[in-house]
Amino acid sequence: MFPVSLVNSLFFLYLNSQSDIFKSGMPSNPESVLKDLEGNKFAPIYFLQGEEPYFIDKITDFIENNALPPQDRGFNQTIVYGKDTSMEAILTHAKRFPMMAERQVVLVKEAQYVQDLSKEKGIQQLISYIQNPLPSTILVFAYKYKLLDGRKALAKELDKKAVLVKSDKIQEYKLGPYIDKYVQSKGFTIEARACQVLAESIGNNMEVLTNEIDKMLINFDEPVQIDSSHIQRYIGISKDYNNFELTKSLSYKDVRNANTIIRYFAQNPKAHPLIPLLYLLYTHFTRLLLLKTNQNLGERELAGLLKVNPYFIKEYITAGKNYPLGKIIDIIGYLREADLRSKGVTANNMEESQILKELIFKILH
Repeated sequence: MFPVSLVNSLFFLYLNSQSDIFKSGMPSNPESVLKDLEGNKFAPIYFLQGEEPYFIDKITDFIENNALPPQDRGFNQTIVYGKDTSMEAILTHAKRFPMMAERQVVLVKEAQYVQDLSKEKGIQQLISYIQNPLPSTILVFAYKYKLLDGRKALAKELDKKAVLVKSDKIQEYKLGPYIDKYVQSKGFTIEARACQVLAESIGNNMEVLTNEIDKMLINFDEPVQIDSSHIQRYIGISKDYNNFELTKSLSYKDVRNANTIIRYFAQNPKAHPLIPLLYLLYTHFTRLLLLKTNQNLGERELAGLLKVNPYFIKEYITAGKNYPLGKIIDIIGYLREADLRSKGVTANNMEESQILKELIFKILH
């Protein structure tokens, strides 16, 4: 038997890794802001911040391409970059009146490099403008990879008087629903299995993910339901040999198929890097750990607890039967060991394919 304290500690680590630690009710989410923009609702000030540049770029690009008609942009659209400007210069642009147009747009790209944003003088200048903005100006700060301190005056003032947006990385368990929604927004549908293949093979690099989906969809003259064969044909992710199929093989203890997949991965290691796969396997087996102590729940409740599509819950239930609690805890230890080896610790010059092969053997035997 394993100590209850050890199991509880592992649950705690998993839940922390999956929780929205940095979320607060304060900033607007990117989707709601984009919906307002598409409805021609523009605000005087936007401050776009966060780790995920995709949504910051999407909002910035929409304003750049839609807030003004093309003929008005020459005189009324100003684009500056953080490294090359100051807060005083930005606000000088913002305080101008538009020339023969309804509004003007000032875009501050790479705003995280505006040095004044970390100095008291620049902060106070911006706060003063936020308190009394020019209604005919749309001022946009694209502040990537960082967050303002929500406890300080600037963030509080932006929250009250402007549109403050937080662009978070989409967590892995939310990727499937996001892909489904994104494909539907393009007029198509996608199978749950195909969603999972994309999510587990590409991950949460939103620029790459959406670009790959867009490149696939342009091949169709009319809406279709996207399946794994379409993904293989147009994106190049094998419908049989991918991260999703590997975790599925492990769940069902299909030794032959799991070994076939890792041999396929070894032939093209650049397309199948080890570290993202280790994270995926860690998530998979920590979900099994949760399942083990909640087997009295129904399938829908289990799916909600594990944060998986209900379509896949039967796989997890089968995996829970195939792996005793002690074995799951051992596997989490094997994953930690493989992670250290992938980073050069006690690796003895092992290649990634060797590390993965040894890991899969330990999991299955």
